[in-house]
Amino acid sequence: MRKLDEKKEILYVIRTLDVLMSSGVGLEAALHTIGKGGYGIISKDFSVIMEKLGSGKSRGLEYEVKAMMNKAESEGYRRLLNTMYTNLTQNTDLVETLRKQGKRMEEDRNESVNKYIEDLGGVPETLLSIGMIGPIILAIVGLVPQILGDGAEAIIGSIDQGMINSIVNGGLIFTVIGMMLIGLKAHTKDPGL
Repeated sequence: MRKLDEKKEILYVIRTLDVLMSSGVGLEAALHTIGKGGYGIISKDFSVIMEKLGSGKSRGLEYEVKAMMNKAESEGYRRLLNTMYTNLTQNTDLVETLRKQGKRMEEDRNESVNKYIEDLGGVPETLLSIGMIGPIILAIVGLVPQILGDGAEAIIGSIDQGMINSIVNGGLIFTVIGMMLIGLKAHTKDPGL
């Protein structure tokens, strides 16, 4: 769950850090702003960092960011924390790096969405086909004894209407279950954005 939350919010956090730091806000103040909320688990993480710094029990921002890197589960969040750590220890250009990271993550996200859309392309047609054709075929199977009359016994043997009803009902249930499984398959391919 944490990884999914991180993946959902990381691009917004990077964009916010970019805007805040481009306008002259320092890294610590930007982390404090994000820590106030609105970015899920990342806000909670930054809030914990700021609480430790505020309490005086911390060895410094770079150590807290380094410790948070071990807690991060998604690649993008780990990369952001690594970039912040590098900036704190080596004084690199954080704003430019954040812009590059944001652009790369946006491209990755767009690829994921496009792949998801392609994977789902056939799902509506499949559901429509199963949902429409299945009951029609089953209705025809149910009507075979009435359509053929006495000739049905010569072809198939003795047919009990109760058995035909059971076959039709079982087929309808199987159709609904099939449609549910196709919907579940589509749901599990969600890229989590």
